[in-house]
Amino acid sequence: MKIISTNLGERKEIDWKGELITTGIFKYAVDKPIFLDTEDVKGDSICDRENHGGILQAVYGYSLKHYDYFKKLHPNVNFENGIFGENLTIDDLEETKIHSGDTFKVGETILEATVQRDPCIKLGVRFNDMKILKQFWNSTFCGVYFKVIQTGFVKSGDKFIQIKSCPENPTIADLYVAQRIAKEM
Repeated sequence: MKIISTNLGERKEIDWKGELITTGIFKYAVDKPIFLDTEDVKGDSICDRENHGGILQAVYGYSLKHYDYFKKLHPNVNFENGIFGENLTIDDLEETKIHSGDTFKVGETILEATVQRDPCIKLGVRFNDMKILKQFWNSTFCGVYFKVIQTGFVKSGDKFIQIKSCPENPTIADLYVAQRIAKEM
């Protein structure tokens, strides 16, 4: 695995059908290394600290391969890297193969896979279509949140080198499916 793009977003206020929504989901690729800190990515806006950022969700990674699935469902959307709100667009991040606790050396950092990303209304706002929420839930293409064990800079082209494997733990996809089932009850 390797980083295809690093993405940052600014705080943005959107009028969504008469409701003012403040979000940092509008992330775009940047042509510079980004600093992964213990609770967030420096220079990236997180507007909902209750559900994003913090120790277990400091960095969000998403697979470029998953874009193809959603491009078929949303042919009129401009799929720029970062559209899913990810800090790291990664060439082939596979949630069914990454276990919670798996650890990677990436650039100057060490990252530990922690949990899945559950979709919220802001993803629908980003796509200008709330159908994306159900489509996202009905896949295992949730992306991966990472804990930053060692802070530092990462950049496009940096490889993910696995340094610890935790096959005894559930995969990120397993956690995601369990969360979806729990929300349906």
